[in-house]
Parts: sequence; structure tokens; C-alpha cells
Amino acid sequence: MTISEKVAYLKGLAEGLDLENEKSKEAKLIKVMIDILEEIGLSIEDLEENDLDLGEEIDVLSDDLADVEDVVFGIDEEDEDFDEDEDFFEVECPTCEEPLIIDDEALAEGVVQCPNCGDKFSMDLSDDVCTEDE
Repeated sequence: MTISEKVAYLKGLAEGLDLENEKSKEAKLIKVMIDILEEIGLSIEDLEENDLDLGEEIDVLSDDLADVEDVVFGIDEEDEDFDEDEDFFEVECPTCEEPLIIDDEALAEGVVQCPNCGDKFSMDLSDDVCTEDE
């Protein structure tokens, strides 16, 4: 039973006791209390309805925000397959100038084969090492 149904039941009981025609102070108090409970019940129903509507709007906004994040941050399903603990580097193929993403294992081997043109090239990082003298 909802609150409104319970208040309607209480109102029916009061009518059965003929409190409407009763002139006592207690009857007037009970009638006012039932009216107040009826208003509270209606207010709660409105709040519950608004809560459901807001929940649906939040879901729509959340979906829209996820779409915007995908566009802004460029998150693709392919990117999610990478292990976050591994280091990846982006280099450009010297032959076809296609950007390549390589992991630290390929970097350690020193030779990379471009999947686009098939050319093999070496990765020499000896010039990129920083010393304290610089």
C-alpha cells in the first residue's frame, strides 16, 4: 500500500465514525491531522515521481557524457585492449611515415618491422639518453 492509499483508508475510517459531523475538539483535531497526512502523501508521491524522472535524465546525460569523452579523449575499443602496466611508445616509420605504436619489448630488441610497408628499421636510443652533465 502506498502512503496515499493508507491515508485514504484512514479517511474512510474517520468517515465511518462520522467525525465530519462530530463537534468535539478531538474530532476536529483528527480531521485536520488526516488532511495534513493527505497533503504529505501527495507531496511524497510528487517527490518520488520527480526522483524517477531525474534518474532517467541522469542516465541520458551520463550516456551523452561518455560519447563526448570518447570524442575528446579519443578512447577507442582498441586502446582499451592495451595493458596499462606496459609502456607503449609512438614512433614514425622512416619509409612510409606511418605512426607506429611499439611496446617496451620491441624497443629492447632494437628492430621494428612496419606493418604498413613491411620495412624493418632499427631503434637506436643511445642519443636520447640524458646524463647529469647536460
